[in-house]
Amino acid sequence: MALMMRCRAAAVLLLLTAASGAAQVPAAKKAAVAPKVELHNSALRMRVYLPDAAKGFYTGVRFDWSGVIGDLQFAGHHLYRSWFTAVDPSVRDFVYSAQGVTAGANSAATGPVEEFQTAFGYDTAKVGDTFLKIGVGILRKLEDRPYRFDTRAELVDGGTWTHKATADSVTFTQTLGRPGDRYAYVYTKVLRLGAGASFSIEHRLQNRGTVALTTPLYDHNFLTVDSRTVHGGTTITVRYPITPKSPVDPPQVRIDGHRAVYQSDLRGQDKVTFGLQGFGTTAADYDFKVMDPQSGVTARVQADRPLADASVWSIAPVIAVEPFIQIDAEPGGEFRWTYTYTYSTAGQVP
Repeated sequence: MALMMRCRAAAVLLLLTAASGAAQVPAAKKAAVAPKVELHNSALRMRVYLPDAAKGFYTGVRFDWSGVIGDLQFAGHHLYRSWFTAVDPSVRDFVYSAQGVTAGANSAATGPVEEFQTAFGYDTAKVGDTFLKIGVGILRKLEDRPYRFDTRAELVDGGTWTHKATADSVTFTQTLGRPGDRYAYVYTKVLRLGAGASFSIEHRLQNRGTVALTTPLYDHNFLTVDSRTVHGGTTITVRYPITPKSPVDPPQVRIDGHRAVYQSDLRGQDKVTFGLQGFGTTAADYDFKVMDPQSGVTARVQADRPLADASVWSIAPVIAVEPFIQIDAEPGGEFRWTYTYTYSTAGQVP
C-alpha cells in the first residue's frame, strides 16, 4: 500500500494562538479519525499513525511526523497508548484538568517520537519569515521570542510525504525542496518488526540543500503500560554508573549505580525529571531498560550511535527516557542511524 500527501499552508494552518478559535479535541477522537496502519508478527501488534496535515493524530511542529506509534500490544499488555486525554492548541506544553491531562499540539505525541532540536534559520528570521524543522517542514515564524519546543508556527511547506506498508513494516519518506535549494532533503524512516518481541526504526537523512543539517536529536520515548500510573519500583537500568548533572527533582527516585529506581507511585500532578549522564563515547552505552513492576514488562531501546546526552521526564501516566544523539549531514551527504526495541516479561532476558 502506498500513499502520497502534499502539505501546504494554503490548506492547513497549524498551532495558532487561542484566539484562532481552535477547540480542545479529545485524544480518542483524534485517534479514531487519524490515518493509520497496523503491523504484526508472532509477538507484537503495532498501530502506527500516518503523516496527514488535515487528519493526522500528530500535527505539531516539535516532533518528526512519521512513525508515531499509538499502541503496541505485547504479552497481553498495551504500551505507548496516549498519556493525555485531550489536545488544545492554546496549551503550551500540558496542563491538568478534572478529566486528566490536556496536551498542547506540539507535545501531543505518543510512542518513541523524535525531535530534531535545531530550528534552522529561526534565530535570524523576523516574524513572518520562514525556518526549517526536519521531519516537519518549512514553517512561518509567528512570535518574536526565542525558539522553544512549544513555539507556535504556521506550516508553509511540509514537502511530500509517502508511505509503503507491508504486514510487518512501514516506510515513510519526506521529500522537501529541490537539489540546490537552501533547505532540501530526503528523509526516510522504516519501522520494521523483527523476530519475536522486537522492532527497529531505521533512518536515513540525505541532504540535497546548501546548508549543513547539523542538530541534536532526541527520542522522546513516551512509555505507558496498560494506561496505568508510573509505580514505585519502576526501574531504569543502563550500562554505566549514572552520575546526573543535577539532583533528581523532586528526590522521588533513588540512583543506585547503574539503576534509577522510583521509590513511590506518581500521583496527581507529580512530575519527576533527572539526568542520565555518566555514559561513554561508544554506541554501546545507548542501551536503556525500563521495567514496570506491576506487569513485569521490560522495554529496552538500543542504538548504533553514541549518546550526546540522556535524561528522564515522567508524570503519573507516562515515563519517558530521552536519549540524544548528534546528527550531521553535510550538503550532498547523508546520515544514518537505527534504534532497536526489545520487550520481555518477568523471567525473560530483554
